[in-house]
Amino acid sequence: MNAAAGATYVPVCAVEDIEIEGGVTALVGGRAVAVFRTYAGEVLALDNRDPFSQASVLARGIVGTAVVGDETVDFVASPMHKQRFDLHTGRCLDDDSVTVPRYEVRIEDGQVLVGEAPT
Repeated sequence: MNAAAGATYVPVCAVEDIEIEGGVTALVGGRAVAVFRTYAGEVLALDNRDPFSQASVLARGIVGTAVVGDETVDFVASPMHKQRFDLHTGRCLDDDSVTVPRYEVRIEDGQVLVGEAPT
């Protein structure tokens, strides 16, 4: 499905299928992708692999919001070692040298579509 010129998006689920401050896992372009819904209702996606444990578990992490410096950040905390990852950028809030690939998300007619390639 082409949601934008040159980009391929995969339908994942209905927005309502993702609990507020929860996550689901989807197979997108052969990769396990963690798709999250924030408290504000925004839907965001990161690679599901925790770079610290190498386990595919981020969708089962704790979703929350933290103030980091002077900005408010939506994050997921890995269920393995509790490192927090910014849902908008994939940056680890606990180790600036680590990031998780993020994926573009579109919502069309209440359905979540995730881009096949990480950005």
